[in-house]
Amino acid sequence: MTGSTNHDCALVIMAKAPRPGSAKTRLAQSLPPTAVVELYRCLLDDTMALAKSLDDVDVAIMCPASDVEVLSREASATAPVLAQSGDGLAAGLTSVFAHFAAAGHRRIIAFNSDSPHLPVSVLKSAFQALTEHDVVVGPTHDGGYYLVGATASHPGLFSGDRLGTTNAFDALLARVRALGLSVRLTDPFYDIDVAADLSQLAAELQHAPARAPRTAQWLAEWRRAVPPGQNGGDR
Repeated sequence: MTGSTNHDCALVIMAKAPRPGSAKTRLAQSLPPTAVVELYRCLLDDTMALAKSLDDVDVAIMCPASDVEVLSREASATAPVLAQSGDGLAAGLTSVFAHFAAAGHRRIIAFNSDSPHLPVSVLKSAFQALTEHDVVVGPTHDGGYYLVGATASHPGLFSGDRLGTTNAFDALLARVRALGLSVRLTDPFYDIDVAADLSQLAAELQHAPARAPRTAQWLAEWRRAVPPGQNGGDR
C-alpha cells in the first residue's frame, strides 16, 4: 500500500473487471460494448491516479472474487486488489470496512470507480469529516452516493440497501440514523451511469482535461471517430 506511516486512512476503489456486460451496463444503450469497456478502463485508471495523489492514504481496490486476476493486471501492481466476501455492491462495501478496520485503519472511505473528475479537495474533506463523525457520505444528484466512509465496521450498515436504485442515499442515511451514528455529507456530485452523465463529463473535460486525462483523451478520440448524433457523449 502507499505512503501512510500510521495506517490511519484508507481509500478503497469499488471496481469491476473491464469486460463487456460487467461494468457501466447502462451506458451500453448509448455506446458499443467495446467502447464501454475502453471508457471504463480509462475511468478506473484516472480514478486510481486521483486516489494516489493523496498523501498518507493507503489505496486499494475491492472487487468480486472473479475479477481479482483481471483487475490485478489492470492496476499494474500500483495498488492491492482484494476480493470481497459475497456478491453485489452491498457485500463489497461491507467487506471494505470489515477488512480495513481489522487492519487498524481508523478512517476508511469506499469510493466509486467512475468519478475521477471529483476535485481532490472533496476526498480530503471526507477524511477530515471522519475525525469528528462516525460516517461520511457523498451524495450523487440521481439519489445514490459516490463515496461512503466510516471510522469502524458497522455490521448491518449496508444490509438491505438496494444500492443501484435512486433511493440508495436515503436508504443509507436511514440505516445510519437507526444505528445511532453521526454523519457528515460532502458536496453532491455525479458519476457516469448514463449518456447524459457522459455528455456532461465530456463537456467539462474539454475545458479541463487534466482532471481526468486518460478519460479526456478517450472522449476526444471517440468524438472525432463517431459522426454527430451517433455519439453517446453528444446526447
